[in-house]
Amino acid sequence: MQNTFSTIARFNYSSEAEIIKGRLEADGIKVFLKDNITIDTDPLVSNAIGGIKLNVLAKDEAKAKDILKSISSYALDDNGNALICPSCNSHSISLYSTINSFKSFFHFIIGILFGTLPFSARYEYKYDNCGAKIDSKHQAL
Repeated sequence: MQNTFSTIARFNYSSEAEIIKGRLEADGIKVFLKDNITIDTDPLVSNAIGGIKLNVLAKDEAKAKDILKSISSYALDDNGNALICPSCNSHSISLYSTINSFKSFFHFIIGILFGTLPFSARYEYKYDNCGAKIDSKHQAL
């Protein structure tokens, strides 16, 4: 059981996974990335195969999850201050891609039809607990 791997996170892009991998390895945790070569070769299959899996040894799972939680538990504004949701007082924020306009929908359809990456992508930040969106001035909407 000590030499089995456990998946603790999934990522859409290998660059995100490599950053977290480096952080975990700096703390002495052995990390194995699965499907990163496949997704680097063809990024469009990321959602189909479940993204890049970040695996650690089962004995290090709790420590790795604590480190991962400490990394993603807060975000900073332009002045270096932690962002706090005014609704739920949460620090935990995630980035989501979204199709919220005709332009982004059109580019999504073109990407599907021609098998290319989208020309334009929209992203938004949301607090994980309550789902409040953050505008460009880092305020909850």
